[in-house]
Parts: sequence; structure tokens; C-alpha cells
Amino acid sequence: MPDLSRLDPIKPFLPWALLALGLIAPFALSAYDLNLLARFMAMGILALGLVLIWGHGGILSLGQGVFFGLGGYAIALHMKLADLPQGEIPDFMVWSGRDSLPFWWEPFASPLFTIAAILIVPTLAGALFSWAVFHRRVGGTYFALITQALALAFSTLIISRQDVTGGFNGLTDFYSVFGVGLASPGTGSTLYWVTLAILCAAFVGLRWLLGSRFGILLRAARDGENRVRFLGYSPTPFKVVAFAIAAMLAGIGGALFTLHAGVVSPALIGVVPSIEMVVWVAIGGRYSLAGAIAGALLVNLARDAVSSAFPELWLYLMGALFIFVVTLLPQGLAGLAKGRAA
Repeated sequence: MPDLSRLDPIKPFLPWALLALGLIAPFALSAYDLNLLARFMAMGILALGLVLIWGHGGILSLGQGVFFGLGGYAIALHMKLADLPQGEIPDFMVWSGRDSLPFWWEPFASPLFTIAAILIVPTLAGALFSWAVFHRRVGGTYFALITQALALAFSTLIISRQDVTGGFNGLTDFYSVFGVGLASPGTGSTLYWVTLAILCAAFVGLRWLLGSRFGILLRAARDGENRVRFLGYSPTPFKVVAFAIAAMLAGIGGALFTLHAGVVSPALIGVVPSIEMVVWVAIGGRYSLAGAIAGALLVNLARDAVSSAFPELWLYLMGALFIFVVTLLPQGLAGLAKGRAA
């Protein structure tokens, strides 16, 4: 069994501290604050995927909002259909002149199909996209720019198809999920525990994966692809699998975020949100799983506090903080505790 502690350049107590806070939160926070924390935890699931591909794979993606959106829209379609009377269509479709549901909406009435779509669609999209790019040996800055263009194209597509996606306003006004009323007593806390459990499972799964031969070869490809090829391995499959896993985690995070926030829209999945996702991980520490979760929690908590008081100030503050961290703390806040592990 490999020593997994050396893969996370931060003191071992932090994951346990985060878990303890997560377990205590339902008994210490109001319903509103607990819902807010659950949203941030959903974002932490996405951040874990960025640690896998960026920190350990050297793959900087500025388009994770795409996969976040795929998961978010999948659960949103199901919830909109669940709330519709038989034979009716959503109001925004009526206002756009439609008289029937698009054929691809209909399968989302099934809970099993919806769950499968949340898991499979982002994973498959991430695998196909990354294979198309990596097999041509495109990487570095060029790959980052391509993912940024992907995020722009996806958000533009969502906005342009207002009659079937809700356009810029997105999808909202959800009342139930999988037959359970969202306003029912205990639903909010149950969804919180589900989110915490998935976050913990993702953390443990990635710790195991990064300590396996796969993780070793992924880091070797990050540090020198030619050396990996010399050893008889092609780095492309490892990078594609890593990117697909990160896309799946982003999709799961997007679905959970939509459950807690009650809305999904292009404003949450475009270029700017995708860059913000990278900022969370850069600040927390891109080599650290626990650091990335902490970064997602802290940055989004700061955004919520600052934006409510000074809405126009947040983007400037985030940019300044990102420059500070990249310049003086290249390993993020996790680097304050321990130097980068090999």
C-alpha cells in the first residue's frame, strides 16, 4: 500500500478537521447557512477533479464549467418535468412559441435515467473531448485556451436556445426531486448529508487513485511525457482517463449545486465561472486534495460576504488574490504547511 500522506502537501489533520466541521455543521448552522455550505461542498467536489488533472496531471482546464453545467442541467430537467402537470410544458417554452417538449427532455422524467445522465454524459464528453485533443499531443497553454473556447461555446449555445434551455435565465422554480418535496421537513439536511458523503467518497477515491500505479504514471507524464514513452507507456490514455474522471466529478458537483441553489444558468457555467474554479484550487493548493476543498469553501465564502456588501468589488479582489497566491504562494495555502511532495 503506497504512502498516501506524501501525496498531499498539507498536514494530515486538515482532512479530519474539514470532516469534523462537516459533521458538526448541521447542528450549529441555520437552514440557510447549511444550504450555503452544501453549495460550497458541491463546488469542492469539482475542485477535487482539478487537483487530479492540474496538480497531478499538469492539465490546466479553463472549461470545467461545461461539465458542471451538464450535471446541473440534467438534474434541472428532471425536476422541471416532475413539477409539470400531465401534458403541459414549462412556461418559458410557451412564451417562446413551442407547443411540445423537445424529444430529448422526455427521458429525464425517469430518476434512473437522470442519475445515469449525471454520471455518464459529463464523463463521456470529457473523454471524447480530451482524446480528440491529447492524441494530437496538444497541451499546455493551447489546451487551456481550447477548454476556454469550449466553455464560451457551451454557454453561448445555452443562451441561444432559449426555447428549450431557458436561455440566459436558466432553469429554476423546482419543488421536488425524485418524488421528495424540496420544501418538506428534513429534505435540506438530508441533501446536505448526501453531499457530504459524496464529497468524502470522492476524496477517498482520489487518494487511492493518486497512490496507485495510475497516479504515479500520471505524475510521470506531467513531468516528462517522453520519459514515460521511453518506459513503454503512452501518456494519452492516462490523461484521457484523468480528464474524464474530473469531468464526472464536475458533473456530480453541478447536479448537487443545482439541488441546493435551486437554479442552473449560463452565468454559472461560462468562461468566468470556469476561471473562478481554477482560482479556488490555486488558492487552496493544486497538489492538495484537502487544500482544494478548503480553497473552494474559503473563496466562495469570501465571495458571498464581499458580494453582498460590495458587488462590484469581488472580481477585482479575486484577481488580486489570485496574483498574490500565484506569485508568492505557488503551492497555495497548502504550501504554507508543507513543501510540495514528489
